[in-house]
Amino acid sequence: MLQIAVTGKPNVGKSSFFNSATSSSVEMANYPFTTIDANKAVAHVISECPCKELDVTCNPRNSICVDGKRLIPIELIDVAGLVPGAHEGKGLGNKFLDDLMQAKVLIHVIDASGSTNAEGQPVEAGSYDPLQDLEFMEHEIVMWMYGILNRNWSRLVRKIEAEKLDIAKVIYDQLSGTGITIEDIIEAKRSIEPDYTKWEEEDFIQLTKNILHIAKPMLIVANKADLPTAAENIERIRERFPNVIPTSAQSEMALVKAAESGLIKYTSGDSDFEILKEDELNTAQKNALAYIKENILEKYGSTGVQEALNYAIFDLLERIVVYPVEDEHKYTDQKGNVLPDAILIRKGSVPRELAYMVHTDIGDNFMHAVDARKNMRISSEYELENNDIISIITR
Repeated sequence: MLQIAVTGKPNVGKSSFFNSATSSSVEMANYPFTTIDANKAVAHVISECPCKELDVTCNPRNSICVDGKRLIPIELIDVAGLVPGAHEGKGLGNKFLDDLMQAKVLIHVIDASGSTNAEGQPVEAGSYDPLQDLEFMEHEIVMWMYGILNRNWSRLVRKIEAEKLDIAKVIYDQLSGTGITIEDIIEAKRSIEPDYTKWEEEDFIQLTKNILHIAKPMLIVANKADLPTAAENIERIRERFPNVIPTSAQSEMALVKAAESGLIKYTSGDSDFEILKEDELNTAQKNALAYIKENILEKYGSTGVQEALNYAIFDLLERIVVYPVEDEHKYTDQKGNVLPDAILIRKGSVPRELAYMVHTDIGDNFMHAVDARKNMRISSEYELENNDIISIITR
């Protein structure tokens, strides 16, 4: 499964976001370092399932279909809160950064209401500028990676020259275990001084920033968006940074729990909910639902939690959903399951790459593929499109 790291300083609602996205129950409290070890759980991204379009009843194996919406599993990692100086080992810095590097994309949760200071301690709402959190987060990660690269650089330069090594490969080896690819490094160093023997500190830092932006794209989740002091901050953040989604994790949790109790009809990502058992709601519950409707759903279109997950996978990581089948006429696997698997694959991938994602043997024995909708053979260079249904023909 693709992994997303939920990051941020302590006490901004990371665990609330994690819980609401995964229906997990990790410890939450109003003090720093509630999360000590990285929690992991399964969340889902949502895509339209082809079952309604094709008028078939699907039998998902690796995912879930609810009213024509395919819920595809991903893994969330809720890591320990980050504080200034983490790259020097302050707080739980080194552990945080090690956990962080496991993920393909970072969701940075901030307190958009400005009610927690730089150390994650509660302060008067609106008294702290959340823009500071965005700047220090990138700085901590960049300086941590820079420290790894700079540690033995003089020795490495001599080794590169003596053994005629490739500079990108050497950097890749230094960053092993971070999930960064050699292709990421090649792309990142295009815009800096080509002669690595002349690199100064600013060249290293720029290279590290480039690698981070390419290999670990970041989505900003502006949490606590329902609070009065949040709206102005969210606009300021959007002026400075791309990829910002206003969110209220607490509202999402309340709606999900109400839906599980049968009090309302609501699916994560919806822009509204339907009250099913109004006579069973007490005054406090009615007021809470009205508050969420007015201050989140009508204002921002959703609670932002599901939108954040979808944006991270489909936009930042540029994934599409493809359905491999064995029988292109019935859209089934060998056991007769209709549209059994929904595969998240990189945009621009070709059928052979899909074959390898299904199974190594299928990739090794790949001959060609068939577009099940058109019942037509497609070329090996065909770029897969979202919601394609593909039958892979093997030797």
